[in-house]
Amino acid sequence: MKTLIIIPSRLSAQRLPGKPLIKINGLSIISHVFKKAEEADIGEVLVAAEDQEIVDDVKKNGGQAILTINEHKTGTDRIYEVFKKINTSNIDLIMNLQGDEPLINVDDIRNLNKKMIESSSQLGTLGAKIQDKTVLEKLNVVKVLTKENLNETNFPEAINFTRNITEEKKNIYHHVGIYLYNKDTLKRFISFTQSTNEIKNKLEQLRALDNKIKINVAFAKFAPIGVDTEDDLEAVKEIMEHKS
Repeated sequence: MKTLIIIPSRLSAQRLPGKPLIKINGLSIISHVFKKAEEADIGEVLVAAEDQEIVDDVKKNGGQAILTINEHKTGTDRIYEVFKKINTSNIDLIMNLQGDEPLINVDDIRNLNKKMIESSSQLGTLGAKIQDKTVLEKLNVVKVLTKENLNETNFPEAINFTRNITEEKKNIYHHVGIYLYNKDTLKRFISFTQSTNEIKNKLEQLRALDNKIKINVAFAKFAPIGVDTEDDLEAVKEIMEHKS
């Protein structure tokens, strides 16, 4: 089976405008993510960019990017536009990789791809163990609840995704925002209007669950910090500058 990775990206993020082009160790965040995706070596990598500046930056750093319209409500709608623009006859799986996670673990990307190829799942994502209980109360950290205990070998079904957990529950994990669709499921997902649940919680994966699309969850060794705020940016910079 052949996989295509598409990374949606836009400059107009509300909490941290211009985020994709912020530089860490001399390279933009979006280009760091692109290089991680290439390193995973599971298929071709494209950036679906709302802004010409992002396209220029990615290309300057050796990547591929395609300009999209700026009316998309979600990242998945954005990647679907790019998917339709290219020759996809030989593509089976499409990965939506978040453009603001330069610390994403390459092995976790590979593991999700492997699980999707081995199974007949419609849609796959990642979940990591919650190491710090304070994460449960953080609304900017999405949690995933699974039918069974998640481990390195299985691929259990997701029951729900939530930001707000008022009590500890069984089989709850730190959701890592990466999605791997089979081609037909991506087309189906895009055909549905945004669900009430999705809009209320600002979680596009709820559109899938609300329309009876099953989501399976692969084990992630690592829950990366997504760059949403200035504090996130400082934390990510510290880790990446220390590593280099």
